[in-house]
Amino acid sequence: MRYRLDVVAPSVAEAVRAAGGWMFDRVMAGWDVRVLLHRDEAADDRALQIIGADAGDLESALAIGPNGIRPHALAVAADLYEHDSRIREGVRQALDSGQTEVTLWGESWPAELDHSGVGSVEHRLSVAARAFKAQALAALDCRDVPAGSVIETFRSGTPASCPVAADLVPAS
Repeated sequence: MRYRLDVVAPSVAEAVRAAGGWMFDRVMAGWDVRVLLHRDEAADDRALQIIGADAGDLESALAIGPNGIRPHALAVAADLYEHDSRIREGVRQALDSGQTEVTLWGESWPAELDHSGVGSVEHRLSVAARAFKAQALAALDCRDVPAGSVIETFRSGTPASCPVAADLVPAS
């Protein structure tokens, strides 16, 4: 059984911009990575293919809810957490389960998560991750991301017993 990372993002561009290198490094470590998007946002998934991730339908995943197979890790754009009660509930259930690594990214931070064991973490991108992320961003024609960025920063709540979160280290 392979580890699975589900990424909930508003668009392919946002997923690649915020976490493309981390997703690539997880794929290279043997993970299955699925980026959950609204149907109209998943039309061109070429950038996801470049980093080794698959596109999935967010509405279908939300409809299944907690009855589906839980991913080992869940990453969510903080804006989606704030604006969609179904996503918010899914994140809370994942944190409460203590079995799912939960990672968020974005400018805003939900105040209710400040006391849930979620802290700032960084992922240092491998050289290959930087190269593949740059190619994925080029495929999206994204020019607003600094070239050669070596760190992606997140907020993460990681179960103490989860050995798979070793690539995320507390931000200093």
